Amino acid sequence: MAIKDWPADERPREKLIQHGAQALSDAELLAVFLRVGVKGQSAVELARTCLQQYGSLQGLFAADLQSLGQIHGMGSAKYAQLQAVLEMAKRALAETLRSTPILGSPQQVRDYLRLHLGHAPREVFVGLFLDSSNRLIALQELAHGTLNEATVYPREVAKYALQHHAAAVIFAHNHPGGQLQASRADIQLTQTLRDALGLLDIRVLDHFIITRHGTLSLAENGQL
Repeated sequence: MAIKDWPADERPREKLIQHGAQALSDAELLAVFLRVGVKGQSAVELARTCLQQYGSLQGLFAADLQSLGQIHGMGSAKYAQLQAVLEMAKRALAETLRSTPILGSPQQVRDYLRLHLGHAPREVFVGLFLDSSNRLIALQELAHGTLNEATVYPREVAKYALQHHAAAVIFAHNHPGGQLQASRADIQLTQTLRDALGLLDIRVLDHFIITRHGTLSLAENGQL
């Protein structure tokens, strides 16, 4: 049955307008985005197919064009739209972090980092460079690594911090394997960077470990 033939209060678009986006399931939200399904599948059914294929909305957003194109009804146009939505979400969060002290919006920091790093296939190490009011100046990728390691040079980090006129920095990197814990190397690297930047009077506020399913703060764990 096509969605237009459903009871009005069960149609995703009408349900969103009446009750707000938070009332919709992931499949229903994706169906609103897709607008139409394909022959034999409503938009909601197509959305469920996508979520089953990739496991989550994050997994779907991380899919490349070739992979997504294997699902009937999900070609290059839908891929471009998904990437545009993802980029808008990143930019909207970045705007908030540029206008609000980061320490006052920790969940938005975590959300921002998960959007950037949560589904990266290889390890990526980034710095959030902050002004004296702890507002975001820039996110800078500092190193790309293999699945298990990334090489970060304190001299390069210091150079970027000075270029951005940063007063503080928050580091983050992803664990593509999904282990939500800091390794001894992660802790040692954080301490090395903290000591190096301390000589320049630049504070290291935190270091986040990012996976597909969560975030870990070294500061909150007493490992900074």
